[in-house]
Amino acid sequence: MNDNAYNGASEAELGFLKEIVRMLPAGLTVQDAQGKLLLVNDVAAAQLGIDGSRPSPDLAQRREACERALRAGQPVTSEEALQDGAARQVLLTTHRPVQLAGRELLISASADITEQKNFEDQLFRSAYFDELTGLPSRRVIEHRANSLLGRDGGGERFALAFLDVDNFKHINDYYGHTVGDALLVELSKRLGRDLRDSDMLSRISGDEFLLLLSPIRSQEEVAEFMQSTLERLTAPFFIDNSEVFASTSVGVSLYPDHGRSFETLRQNADIAMYRIKNNGKGSAAFFDAGMEREALARMKIEQSLRLAILDKRFCCAFQSKVDIRTQAVMGIEALVRLRDDEGVIQAPGSFINLASELGLIDELTHLVLAEIVKSIDLINETFGAEATISINVAAKQAGNPEFMRNFAQALEDTGFPQRFMIEVTEDAFVAKNHFQTEILPMFRRLGVRISIDDFGTGYSSLSVLADITADEIKIDRSFITDIHKRPRSQGILRAIESLSEALGMTVIAEGLESHEELAYLQAATRIRYAQGYYFARPIFLEELKLATPASSESRGSVSARPTQQNRHGYSRASGYRR
Repeated sequence: MNDNAYNGASEAELGFLKEIVRMLPAGLTVQDAQGKLLLVNDVAAAQLGIDGSRPSPDLAQRREACERALRAGQPVTSEEALQDGAARQVLLTTHRPVQLAGRELLISASADITEQKNFEDQLFRSAYFDELTGLPSRRVIEHRANSLLGRDGGGERFALAFLDVDNFKHINDYYGHTVGDALLVELSKRLGRDLRDSDMLSRISGDEFLLLLSPIRSQEEVAEFMQSTLERLTAPFFIDNSEVFASTSVGVSLYPDHGRSFETLRQNADIAMYRIKNNGKGSAAFFDAGMEREALARMKIEQSLRLAILDKRFCCAFQSKVDIRTQAVMGIEALVRLRDDEGVIQAPGSFINLASELGLIDELTHLVLAEIVKSIDLINETFGAEATISINVAAKQAGNPEFMRNFAQALEDTGFPQRFMIEVTEDAFVAKNHFQTEILPMFRRLGVRISIDDFGTGYSSLSVLADITADEIKIDRSFITDIHKRPRSQGILRAIESLSEALGMTVIAEGLESHEELAYLQAATRIRYAQGYYFARPIFLEELKLATPASSESRGSVSARPTQQNRHGYSRASGYRR
């Protein structure tokens, strides 16, 4: 091969190599010891803004890495974040110094790892930050508290506050989960206002937050800060064309006064928060030793409740719904009671809310139904085979399609589902769930009737009546007590009565306890039915066995005339108002 042919081949190969370098998918540059670029391929030109496709990024970090590689004579690998406005590109670049033809050069190769870094960042944020609010997670605030606890000399004083949004489930049910989520976001912004860099707010679960205030000088300082925070929450939240009001109950523990570990401080703040929940909500309280005793007592009740369900120590009492003009019994309501370890009967007020909170309410409702089925012959002999049998279902249960489907099946399995009436509060109707669209039709097909319990005390009251397809409305006792003395309650009663008649619903007056109340209902209203201690106290199964009617004619019209004992609403057997 002659020289010309050789040179031609070399030039062709060189051009081929240059084209390969230009088209490499990674950015490649070659520069001399003074930093002058000798070769830049297309990808590197775009990354560095040399081709004019983007503004030139800040290359200070890159220059520093190049200088280190040249000084050390060793390769240097580094991540480079190139910012272009809101967009970010992350490169993994290796700078390798080489000696070539007597010259000191630096070859730099860059791979785009932006997608990988974004995925890593997402994993990091999901592990350490709440996706909805962007707040740090529990593990972050726990790490922060432990770092304070681990400092030499015992660490500085700090406060840990446990915050729980009041009635958040009702907000979710009434407005929907989208509004509920938006409320949590706006709430977190208000809670985080005025925090110092050394403070931290964390969302640890659905509607629960932890707030770490560090450092603090005194309990009074913390109390003042929490009061201003709670006042900030009193203003309404405007979300999705809705005006939403929310409050927060807060329990606070102080280090080292109330504990020397994160878990102890958190538990004690939680205990203080529950004191607020039980005493009216919407305020703050500091932990004290008395609260711990209360928490232990509550735990004891919880354990007793679980054992009572296992041992089936619940029983039913039955209270009549009475025609106030004939005193005939038209239905009965099954009221659950608990026999404690000493055999004393406990009213539902002492355990129903706790049972619901612990997820035991569903099992309790099925126990009531089982007790009714077991005693149906005795019930029929006492109250008549036509009397409806009412069972209370909590709004939380009513909004749970799985429970309600199981309960409907259990009612059908009794063989007499048409005897039953389900009593739910109006919250179940106004909640944005499947109750009206899916659950109500299921019970209608079985012949099960629906009653609105405690009507007039929920979110909607009269405004929601037009959309409710119930059979019965039970007017809450707060409207019936001393009705003959209260003109405003009389006006409300007339309005409910008129609307109920127009919509074809039977009206029951709850909690009737005096002759004066009865006389007013008979003289001034068209209400036919009532329930209360004036007519009959709840009767237990043991009493039913002793109270069978004297003759078959009395069935269906059991006497409900008051006695001195049941007019006052107490007896040795029951001892509690409903």
